[in-house]
Amino acid sequence: MVLLDTVTAVEHFLDVFVGVYTLAIFLYVLTSWIQLPYSLRPVQRFLDDVCEPYIRLWRRILPTAGPIDLSPMVAVIALVAADRIAVAILERLH
Repeated sequence: MVLLDTVTAVEHFLDVFVGVYTLAIFLYVLTSWIQLPYSLRPVQRFLDDVCEPYIRLWRRILPTAGPIDLSPMVAVIALVAADRIAVAILERLH
C-alpha cells in the first residue's frame, strides 16, 4: 500500500512539475516578445535563468529556421513526452 501511495505521489509531482515548467517556458517566450516595466524585470530575469538552459539545449540540436525559433515548442513537446513515458513506467509498478 505504501508503494502505491509513493508511485501516485511521484506521478502527481511529475504532472505538476511539467505543468509549471511548461507555463514558465510559455511566460519566458511571452516576456521575450514584449518590453516589461522596470518593476517586472526581476521576473523576466528569473524566467531567463530557469528556462534558458533547457531551451539552449534544444537550440544546439535543432537547425536554424531563419528568424523563427522553434526550440521552445520542441522543448515543451519533449518535456511532455518524457512525462508521459515516466508516468507509463510508473503505472507498471501499480
